[in-house]
Amino acid sequence: MKNRNRMSAGEIRASVALASIFALRMFGLFLILPVFAVHARGMPGGEDAMLVGIALGIYGLTQGLLQIPMGAASDRYGRKQVIVAGLVVFALGSFIAAAAADVLWIIIGRALQGAGAISAAVTAFIADSTRDEHRTKAMALVGGSIGLTFAVSLVAAPVLYAAIGLGGLFTTTGILAIAGIAVVLWVVPQAPAKIVHEDAAHWREVLLDRQLLRLNAGIFVLHAVQMAMFVVVPVLLVELGLPLPQHWKVYLPAVIASFALMLPPIVIAERRGRMRLLLLAAGVLMAVVQLGLRWLAPSVAALAVWLLVFFIAFNILEASFPSLTSRLAPVSARGLALGIYNTTQAIGLAVGAAAGGWLAEHHGSGSVFVCAALAMGLWVALAAGMREVPVRARRSGLAAADSALR
Repeated sequence: MKNRNRMSAGEIRASVALASIFALRMFGLFLILPVFAVHARGMPGGEDAMLVGIALGIYGLTQGLLQIPMGAASDRYGRKQVIVAGLVVFALGSFIAAAAADVLWIIIGRALQGAGAISAAVTAFIADSTRDEHRTKAMALVGGSIGLTFAVSLVAAPVLYAAIGLGGLFTTTGILAIAGIAVVLWVVPQAPAKIVHEDAAHWREVLLDRQLLRLNAGIFVLHAVQMAMFVVVPVLLVELGLPLPQHWKVYLPAVIASFALMLPPIVIAERRGRMRLLLLAAGVLMAVVQLGLRWLAPSVAALAVWLLVFFIAFNILEASFPSLTSRLAPVSARGLALGIYNTTQAIGLAVGAAAGGWLAEHHGSGSVFVCAALAMGLWVALAAGMREVPVRARRSGLAAADSALR
């Protein structure tokens, strides 16, 4: 009998391959962020700060608008088909932005990049390909890969920009998307047999389920807090004496160490059926971090410690939320449920960035941390009413898909 405490070879292959698709795509996006605002000043339209902001933010807008339909489409037409189509659209947008002579065409390219909204389909695919007791670890691979690529991009972006320019960075983004298509077609295992069951009740069930609503609220607050924080954290690091080009020395070790430290609590909570308790503890820890950043970060070293604790709590929640969403949703509506989940995530990113900027401008950076702590506290209070999520038995479709890999 197979050891249920270990991921099977098929589960590992599917999880690593699908996490790599996220990593390839996000690395291309992250490469643009540290350099675009500076480069845009030399382009037609780049003197308009609003246009520059739209160019950066429109990706999140189109991404948020299309996560639900793309997720639902993956339930109906298949995960791989939707992921490949999304990567094609993303690559097209990247190449348009690479050839852009002004900010307007970059906005068009970025809008198309966001239209390749595959997050729901990829996370649903991971859910299809893993047993419940290992799903959070699989989702942690995705979260860890994104965090790691973000930290690496902070180091690589200035070097690559100096060598190949902004057009080269967008071209690299498109090439990485094409590489992602190759991974989907030839590395990612086939999904288990698709369950076809169209019923309007599923939409109501997914939208109104109280457990799913708590998780959607959680991912909204989590990413709003993250974005609000990072409106002011880079400024604090500079004020504490660390120049901007050296910020990666704080971020990179914190991200890598947090990924190692977040796994044991997840494994223990999964085995003992205590995921609810883990979520609440991580939420409280997030609130404590915000208060620590507000009042107990007098040096770069102290701030680095708080960031390490932040990333541990953040990664636990980032991995757990989609895993639990996939368990609670009807099996035939996972893509829809994760589409709603990813949409609330995207909205959280936008709201957090806007709110963080407004608070910092009108009430100072300290207010950002205090409000972030309050937001996390409210979510913990909301999540306290959650029920523990039972682990479902392994499905025959997954068993068949797993044995086919041997």
